[in-house]
Amino acid sequence: VQLVESGGGLVQAGGSLRLSCVVSGRTFSSYTMGWFRRAPGKEREFVAGISWTGITYYEDSGKGRFTISRDYAKNTLYLQMDSLKPEDTAVYYCAGRSGSAIVRATASYDYWGQGTQVTVSS
Repeated sequence: VQLVESGGGLVQAGGSLRLSCVVSGRTFSSYTMGWFRRAPGKEREFVAGISWTGITYYEDSGKGRFTISRDYAKNTLYLQMDSLKPEDTAVYYCAGRSGSAIVRATASYDYWGQGTQVTVSS
């Protein structure tokens, strides 16, 4: 299974970006997927997750601003990010796990993408 993110970039505070993660392999529909991020000097942290049934969960930092979704036909995971803040600046990673539950622990995910940089200027 391979995960390839795209969609990062430089945006002003208050702007929007949509991240994409294309998943190769035939198990995307049965995987729980998540978005994580790592800011400079910080640990990688959970941002949002979506189960194979479409249940979603968001970390407080992104609630009301971020929307996670998945397109089974395209084997693609998305993260729509609105009202971006400078503190959202980080490398964003998509990840997949074979379990059915959405979990926040990085160690629970089996597959990871290479990351895409998001920079929000003030």
